Amino acid sequence: MTGPAQPWPRIEPLETARLLLEPLRVGHAREMAGVLGDPELYRYTGGAPPTEAELSERYERQARGAAPGGSAGWLNWVLRRRGAGPAGYVQATVTAAGPDLSADLAWVVARDAQGEGLATEAAAAVAEWLAGNRVGTLTAHIHPEHAASAAVARRLGMSPTDDRRDGEVRWIASASRA
Repeated sequence: MTGPAQPWPRIEPLETARLLLEPLRVGHAREMAGVLGDPELYRYTGGAPPTEAELSERYERQARGAAPGGSAGWLNWVLRRRGAGPAGYVQATVTAAGPDLSADLAWVVARDAQGEGLATEAAAAVAEWLAGNRVGTLTAHIHPEHAASAAVARRLGMSPTDDRRDGEVRWIASASRA
């Protein structure tokens, strides 16, 4: 699954009881522009809804699976309810942490799909998959007022730390606990 030039795992499709997690491709931009088009999604992270063209550009970079220079693996999944359109995404930025790997997780769920546990279900599937692929530590960076994302992190077994970055709290857990 991994090679010497790429220490992180290669992305694979994942499934849960309610979701299909599809590896990101440029072709997702059109559908995801609608999913990510609600300005309220950026309340805690800042920014504005991306256009389809901006997403196409971003997804072209992200779908390569690696940061420029190979310093990190970019693993991005579009989450889709079975038989329906996309409802959000989960991403993991994987880096080497000594002999093990570490992954920083992030998730976004469309407002019309929030409150159904989809973020937890999708992030837990990704966390379990990462744990099975040599990732030892999971982190997430969450705005201190974003109660829904903090609840997802808690359900993944993460705990908040005193570390703050760009106004966000760093959460951490062993990948095997998620």
